Amino acid sequence: MCPKHTTSQQRPLTRQRRSTKNACRYMDHRAKGLYSTDAGCLLRRNLSLLREILLNDDTTFELVWSKSSKSPVSYECGRLYFENYRCCYTSQQTKPSLLYELPKCSRAEKIEDALFLRSPLGGTLPSPSDQRPSLLTLSANSWLCRICSDTGEVLQRVYLSPQHKFRYLAWDDSQETVYAKSIQRKLSPLARQAGLDDSVLMYLAVFQVFPLKLIGVLEINKRVFGNTVVDVVLTQGVLAVSHRTHSVRLYSFERIVQMFRTKKLVTGEPYDVSGTQGIVGEPPLGIPVNIRITEAPPVLFEVCSQEGMQIGGNPFHFIYTPSGKEHKGTHHVCSLKDGMLAKNGVQDMDCCSIESDSIFFHPDQSARIIHVAPNTVNVLKILTEWGGGNQSEIVKDFSITAQRDRNAASQVTVTSSGRTVKRRVYQLDDDPENETFGRVEYEDELDLLQVVVKHREESGGSSVCLHDNSSGAMMKRILLPVSLDETYPHQLILDRDTIIHIQQSNNGVFCCHVYKMTPRRIWTE
Repeated sequence: MCPKHTTSQQRPLTRQRRSTKNACRYMDHRAKGLYSTDAGCLLRRNLSLLREILLNDDTTFELVWSKSSKSPVSYECGRLYFENYRCCYTSQQTKPSLLYELPKCSRAEKIEDALFLRSPLGGTLPSPSDQRPSLLTLSANSWLCRICSDTGEVLQRVYLSPQHKFRYLAWDDSQETVYAKSIQRKLSPLARQAGLDDSVLMYLAVFQVFPLKLIGVLEINKRVFGNTVVDVVLTQGVLAVSHRTHSVRLYSFERIVQMFRTKKLVTGEPYDVSGTQGIVGEPPLGIPVNIRITEAPPVLFEVCSQEGMQIGGNPFHFIYTPSGKEHKGTHHVCSLKDGMLAKNGVQDMDCCSIESDSIFFHPDQSARIIHVAPNTVNVLKILTEWGGGNQSEIVKDFSITAQRDRNAASQVTVTSSGRTVKRRVYQLDDDPENETFGRVEYEDELDLLQVVVKHREESGGSSVCLHDNSSGAMMKRILLPVSLDETYPHQLILDRDTIIHIQQSNNGVFCCHVYKMTPRRIWTE
């Protein structure tokens, strides 16, 4: 009997789902102005053409640039950041080149975290600089700065606080609301002996973007939320408070602002709070706390989770792992509306590996979930009847399976006397001798799923497999001459015609390699 092939082996590298497009004819028509002059229409057509060229069998990727750094390297929207965001290189050219370099600064002024602000799509903003893409940075001395992404010019500066050490930037709602989080406040033994209050855990400074507008500074107090509070995050308008008991309580941030904001503050304007006067967002006082919670706000709902929780989908659902040994390794999908577990909502890959499986909501806002294990990627769909009270259901949309040698599960050995001995070999799902999946990313502009594949240890190297986002069909496999050592962190990013590989070596040095798409020819079929 012929051996059965895996799903990925049955799926050929064909262009059967792609429409045939003549690139030369399209570019000729575009030059003659035969297409709409609408910017969005032109961009969609150009990205569609780029997708066709990228998925062509004759298109390859070649290493064009490499650079190492002693500090972490970051990538965002065609820009590479080195030396704590001080040096910016653009990757949109044939080879990356230096775009700008900020002046050297002391350790107390270095940038701790940053987020990229894209240009707003609708409406006209008060200042022309607000329309341009920029980098929002947070420095160690609590300065929040908006920097032009092309020139490095400082467009706006806000001083947060001389007392609270803000260190982290994160999105509440992507490209809409951002917040800066301070480190956890811990008093020294002498301060405790002096009777100073140690009930405050941390602070959150929340802003709207485009333009950058202050919502308020929120104080997280143990007297309100309990002494077991260990962390707080803000996501999708929900304040999620985690406790040492594995309990996660969710609160409406909008309700908290309505109930407990003492005064609406505007950056750059004078203020007088409890007899203290100053300018909002300017030294020496920065921004005072204007959202001070005095009593426990209404709890939307509470769950006990081993590894936190995620909120997403449409309508909103959440994913969590209940407490208890019997639930270890499982992921439960529930409706955010009433907390009801979805039908088939318990997802368990039943994998045996060093690294646990991962699950997250699909970034394309398609009411889907991506579940990644070392040898399988499941894309799940959330089915819900709008306007009804029926239970939602989780169904499998498609699966991507790694190429594995089924005969490796057992081996037959013949001794010198002719006796046959069967030796069973038990391997981990992420064993280096097998092809293993790494991270799964979504390339939104090309509508492709990017699956990082680690090859067998003996063959070396790795590859990036591009799958159709709708069907899961493999469209292309890009071979890379680098081995992915899971001992150290690394990233593989596909952005249009560029692949960026960022890895940390065993000596602590970060290396960045840039690969560019190289079409051997433009087909005219």
